[in-house]
Amino acid sequence: MAEEVLIDPNLSDEEKYQLVYQYLIGLIQKSEPKITALSNFCALLKQTFDKISWVGFYFNVEGVLYLGPFQGKVACSQIKIGHGVCGTAAERNETIIVTDVSKFDGHIACDGMSKSEIVIPFSVNGNLFGVLDLDSYELAAFNEIDKKYLEKLVNLIDAKIDLGYYILS
Repeated sequence: MAEEVLIDPNLSDEEKYQLVYQYLIGLIQKSEPKITALSNFCALLKQTFDKISWVGFYFNVEGVLYLGPFQGKVACSQIKIGHGVCGTAAERNETIIVTDVSKFDGHIACDGMSKSEIVIPFSVNGNLFGVLDLDSYELAAFNEIDKKYLEKLVNLIDAKIDLGYYILS
């Protein structure tokens, strides 16, 4: 079945996130493989927000974040916990907003054109499961509205597809 997402580009970011949340409720089906849900989630965000140059998941496997479903240019396939924005967010277990990646000590430039980034870590059963990473070619593209809604969207994904049963091998 083809899905069509129509979100007015002139809406505020908050209004777009509210619509993305509603689309996501219907888009993610427990009967489909988790990889399908995560892939469509990335596509939905990239399609909705012009400011996003790259969006994707990294999953924690024994202290290394491995690339998962994403939308954008080819990316780093693994990042050590504690390294770069993704690894630092994972290590601290907190969302990190970087308004200018050139000023983030240890930034890993998978795409040299990226200028800002937001990384949302997420846990399953109290253990770090991975991070959601978004990049932009714009400086200061992400803010507290993005943080609020991206954290809410990650929680919705876990509730809808139960990430704890996602097998990484």
